[in-house]
Amino acid sequence: MTDAVEHDAELDASGLNCPLPLLKAKLELNRLASGAVLKVTATDAGSQRDFRTFARLAGHTLLREEDDAGVYRYWLKKA
Repeated sequence: MTDAVEHDAELDASGLNCPLPLLKAKLELNRLASGAVLKVTATDAGSQRDFRTFARLAGHTLLREEDDAGVYRYWLKKA
């Protein structure tokens, strides 16, 4: 189920601890056009809270999130 949503770019932030997955995702989103979808894979449990909050505050849409035995995946649609 790792490709549950079509995406334009992908970021593997596995093995990185807070706040690096979110910071790298922000940098990647800056490179993308409005409406593009970024898929992020992370292993930091704190990333769940971080990505939910970031999407809400930055105006992006968190299209989907998955938790597969400690591997977290997020699909963010850029505002």
